[in-house]
Amino acid sequence: MEQQDLRAQALAQVRQYNEEAEAYKSPYELWKASQGLPTVRGFQVDNVFDLELTPWGARGGSGVFINLDGTQGFNDSYVYELPPMQSSAPVKHIYDELVFILRGEGTTTVWIDERKKQTFEWAKGSWFAIPPNAWHQYHNLSGREPARYFAMTAAPRVIDTFQSLDFVFNNNHIFTDRFDEEEGYFRETNTRKGHWWATNFIADVHSLKPAHRATAEEVERRARAGAVNLRGAVGGDGEGRGGYGGAIAFVNGTVRCGISFGSQPGVHTAAHRHGPGIHVLTLGGHGYSYLWPKEGTPHRVNWGPGTVFVPPEMWWHAHFNTGPEPWDWLRVGWGTDKPKIGGKQYVYSSLREGGDQIALDEEDPAFHREFEEELAKSGVQCLMLHHPCCTRR
Repeated sequence: MEQQDLRAQALAQVRQYNEEAEAYKSPYELWKASQGLPTVRGFQVDNVFDLELTPWGARGGSGVFINLDGTQGFNDSYVYELPPMQSSAPVKHIYDELVFILRGEGTTTVWIDERKKQTFEWAKGSWFAIPPNAWHQYHNLSGREPARYFAMTAAPRVIDTFQSLDFVFNNNHIFTDRFDEEEGYFRETNTRKGHWWATNFIADVHSLKPAHRATAEEVERRARAGAVNLRGAVGGDGEGRGGYGGAIAFVNGTVRCGISFGSQPGVHTAAHRHGPGIHVLTLGGHGYSYLWPKEGTPHRVNWGPGTVFVPPEMWWHAHFNTGPEPWDWLRVGWGTDKPKIGGKQYVYSSLREGGDQIALDEEDPAFHREFEEELAKSGVQCLMLHHPCCTRR
């Protein structure tokens, strides 16, 4: 009888634990609930330009939180919209925030000391970061059009780590290495730190598009001449995609991300992997990406203007441009600042060299076969004559 009582007691404890586990919400999730906004989840957001928003009582305007599966609690994003001729409530927090203006025009005021406020203007295509623990307030200057932006933040890991909203949102520490209220902080600069472009503000990312994009004929000629290798560099023009790529470091070089313009129709990237939280935001073009874990089944994400998705940490992924126009996109995140296990950085050399990229002659031929089938539906030719499986070789 005593054994039966002990067994019943143990089962009751397990049931209680499971009930509590199912009801558990992290400090970050509880904070979101207090803001009264819904959360979009899953692998992707189809279009942030027309994403439905909810009034945000604490901030003013309206918004929605985005927690995509690939972020894995490392970071998050949200979309915010401010009506014409209105201002948001001032706010500060110790986590980083990176902002891309989707539409509208206005100003943002940033300060630590109220006597040293700085105000800068922005419009569609502006990209900037809010320094940690700096007060900031948005102002929509248009009398007709709402202003909408997409933002990525480090809120999940910061709130869950400290488990104190007072510490996160009411902290007096000044990050002088990030922002010391120096004049001209939010002015676009051309400073280079290695291969990174260090700036705290970009007035219009669309102005970075190269005056000349490689034509389909030029990309094909390069491929026929063997000027494109089987590995290719992730980003930039290393894969013969005919575009422009750049690595950008905001907040005095601490918040790293990237940009890619003009990836030609009829090409795809080599599969690669990196750390968590890189939000891929498509500005123009149509196609799809495959994401898969080691030994796992590939998951397809279809994208067009406004689509956002996040490859999970250490998941392979490759991008396929099948539409009739070039692919323009942003990599909104922290680059590879979170190292691999053992403190190693990601290296974009092939698998056979011990790297984090799958060379074209190492990839599953099924990917390229499907790619050419999708191109045929769009009436676009494959330009990857350097690919071992290209039927136009």
